[in-house]
Amino acid sequence: MGQCLELSAAVCRIGLYSCFRAFCCKGPPSPRTEYDVVCVGLTGSGKSSLLTQLCSESTDSIIPTTGFSIKAVPFQNAILNVKELGGADNIRKYWSRYYQGSQGVVFVLDSASSEDDLETARNELHSALQHPQLCTLPFLILANHQDKPAARSLQEIKKYFELEPLARGQRWILQPCSVENMDAVREGFNQFISLLEEIDQEHIPGRI
Repeated sequence: MGQCLELSAAVCRIGLYSCFRAFCCKGPPSPRTEYDVVCVGLTGSGKSSLLTQLCSESTDSIIPTTGFSIKAVPFQNAILNVKELGGADNIRKYWSRYYQGSQGVVFVLDSASSEDDLETARNELHSALQHPQLCTLPFLILANHQDKPAARSLQEIKKYFELEPLARGQRWILQPCSVENMDAVREGFNQFISLLEEIDQEHIPGRI
């Protein structure tokens, strides 16, 4: 019953999406282009910590996301309105309900996780890459926790997740990162924004 109430509350909050965006990462109005992005990944992958750091907020009271949360994450040439979805077992089956309207996908994985969790992350990423509402969108795949001794290398992750054969023809970026190296996180997001801008340019009427 408790899980149902949590999910119902999360669905109700969708109606307040635009209101929440106005108060996340407060700052003066900006003419920067805004993009709506969905962020997914298993619990413990570090989604909330990375987004909170990007917003220059305190990470002292971070707890696992239940349902979803929204942050307007500012960058030099764009603002990403990021809808972060909880990664718990009972939440992941509802992810697809929140995909509509997304212009890009951020998938965060724990590169130092157990084999079982890594396999679950691979299955979830494969499902996202092939989902009808996401398969044409650019993906930023953040291989987080690279500062941990057990972290897999980028090549190991690319091979294990079968990214090159699976995502052939799609626009995706695989970026190693950690909360200890936010420059790498920002680099990945800047590349991601470039992909979003490319798609915008392609959709300009009359452009060949």
